[in-house]
Amino acid sequence: MQSEFTIIIPVYNEAESLNRLFQKMQDYIFAAHKKSVVLFVNDGSTDESLKLIREQCTSNPSFKYISFDRNYGLSAAIKAGFDHVYTEWTGYIDADLQTDPMDFNLLFEHAENQDLVTGVRRLRKDSFSKKISSKLANKIRRFFTHDGMDDTGCPLKIIRTDYAKRIPMFSGLHRFLPAMILLQKGKIKQVTVKHFPRMAGQSKFTLWNRLLGPLQDCFAYLWMKRKYINYRIAEDGSK
Repeated sequence: MQSEFTIIIPVYNEAESLNRLFQKMQDYIFAAHKKSVVLFVNDGSTDESLKLIREQCTSNPSFKYISFDRNYGLSAAIKAGFDHVYTEWTGYIDADLQTDPMDFNLLFEHAENQDLVTGVRRLRKDSFSKKISSKLANKIRRFFTHDGMDDTGCPLKIIRTDYAKRIPMFSGLHRFLPAMILLQKGKIKQVTVKHFPRMAGQSKFTLWNRLLGPLQDCFAYLWMKRKYINYRIAEDGSK
């Protein structure tokens, strides 16, 4: 059976959590509602992450990887993943496993007639400062995008791949995935998912990443929205 769903996992210095991640992703593959594969995107890790990923991908046919020559950031890792996916659906989850891969099945329960389904972390297991800064960042983003989403920072999403591939590369794109689907006249939905404390490693986000950075990115989004060209192919005689 041909794979239907590719899960992109950006990895940057997550060696401490990778063995747990590998097991959780394998557990999901066995329980997945759609035949699934995992694509690890090594974002220039300087620890043992790439070595561990190589070893796993050699022994597990459901695990694939690409690796950057240096660290480019989360947005670049997600976009590179989109560029290398060929299944009908694309998913995204963070390597820290603060969200549960099993909830991909929950998102797919709501995917009919939708082009993106994103998780919402209602009971977040984060520090007070992290929750407050994320809440403010979401309010700022909603003011600019009017996407109606409560938690675009939730690292658990599924997207129809043809929509994902049309998302242009720009810094901060991971915060604007629902808005970019709306620019394509696609349909989006949010679903409550579980959230857990980080078990290993350190968060790569600071106050700048969560609050001041998103404000800057919003102006870039407004420019892109004005310039964005959306088209549909009526006939294709090129094949």
